[in-house]
Amino acid sequence: MTFCRLSPCVFAGAALNLSGPVFAGRPCNVDRLSVFVRFAYKITGTEAAGKDQANRMVREGRNFMKTGAVIVAAGMSSRMGAFKPMLKVGSISAIRRIIFTLQQAGADPVVVVTGNRADVLEKHVSKMGVICLRNTEYASTQMLDSAKIGFRYLLTECGQVLFTPVDIPLFTVRTAEALVKSGADVAIPLCGDKEGHPLLISSGILPEILQYDGENGLRGALDHSCAQLRRIPVEDEGVLFDADTPEDFQNLLSWHNAQLLHPQVKVELAREEVFLTPDAALLLRLIDRTESVRTACRQMNLSYSKGWTILNQMEKQLDYSVIVRHPGGMGGGHTSLSDKGKLLLRRYDRMVQESNQAVKEIYQRIFKKTED
Repeated sequence: MTFCRLSPCVFAGAALNLSGPVFAGRPCNVDRLSVFVRFAYKITGTEAAGKDQANRMVREGRNFMKTGAVIVAAGMSSRMGAFKPMLKVGSISAIRRIIFTLQQAGADPVVVVTGNRADVLEKHVSKMGVICLRNTEYASTQMLDSAKIGFRYLLTECGQVLFTPVDIPLFTVRTAEALVKSGADVAIPLCGDKEGHPLLISSGILPEILQYDGENGLRGALDHSCAQLRRIPVEDEGVLFDADTPEDFQNLLSWHNAQLLHPQVKVELAREEVFLTPDAALLLRLIDRTESVRTACRQMNLSYSKGWTILNQMEKQLDYSVIVRHPGGMGGGHTSLSDKGKLLLRRYDRMVQESNQAVKEIYQRIFKKTED
């Protein structure tokens, strides 16, 4: 039987009802739908609680069509002989360059999967607004295992995911944007006749990747899935340059030259003092997901006391509570965002999105004329 891709936007609502054999205008196998529900919505351990969680996500306006990103940086770097994520490419490290490129292309959230030298790497990227997850078995597992950690985290957060290993740092924002706009099940950049990175993967494909335990890593998982692969032609040799060995890295540096100027916007809200920054918004987002201030702080590489300082300052300036503490019972206590806190975060995210778009348009009007 032939399976089909489920459109993420339609799928989010369809998964709640488990009704109808057709999605995105194409017949669909119910088994495939149930697989997704098991991965995406049985977060709390039972099917009923999972459906409740799914309904809550829809009520809160989770954007199933936004694009997240996963960067795998857990490996041993054995062939390189140096720690690849922190090698300088131009004036910044490989990992920071990739994060910045993905963020400029609109990816949010960006997940970095760490392993080897995790403490050092997480500190290195702690101010970049990313989420760090660890593969504690990095020495004995493959890249696909690390990728699955990131995919599992983003499964209910995004409609599609950009994926790249950390040793391919020179693809451009334009390439990432072309992949995002493709709407493909799986999109692969094609430079000349060669395929490269990053990949774009629809969230409807992720459950199949998470279940796959065969050979050939991620490519094997994609070949085994129902994904319709689309190759996106790009004029970007950066999608091909990796850094597995010292020789590779020297070739990469020889090819590298400065990227075009680009605008960068940081949106902050203030009353008497600044209280909502990108880092503070990420803290709220993670509290909403994990229902734990401590876990949210750990994923941001932020001290627990600093996290509470940010929250207390926010509530002082707003004069209302942004979080609600739920006392522990047999299952333990937890923390959630208040209704006003959720509304604040949604409005801030919308403001950031529209501000970035406006600034890009201003940049094109002012700076591109000068370059031309």
